[in-house]
Amino acid sequence: MNPKLQAMLMSYFRAAMATVMAMYLSGNTNPKALAAAGLAAVAGPLLKALDPKAKEFGVKKKDDYSK
Repeated sequence: MNPKLQAMLMSYFRAAMATVMAMYLSGNTNPKALAAAGLAAVAGPLLKALDPKAKEFGVKKKDDYSK
C-alpha cells in the first residue's frame, strides 16, 4: 500500500476511534450515536485531504504531478 495513503487512512482511523471512545466512556453506548460520531470525526481529515494547500495529504493540482 502507498505510504501516503496508509498515513492518510491511519489519520482517519485515529480521529474516528478517539471520538467513539470518548463518547463510549462518557456513558453513551447507543450504537447509532457512536457510528454517527465516528463518521463525523472523519470530516476533519477528509476536509484536509480535499484541501489543495495541505502538503501532507492534499489534492494536488495537475501541474504538481510532474514534480
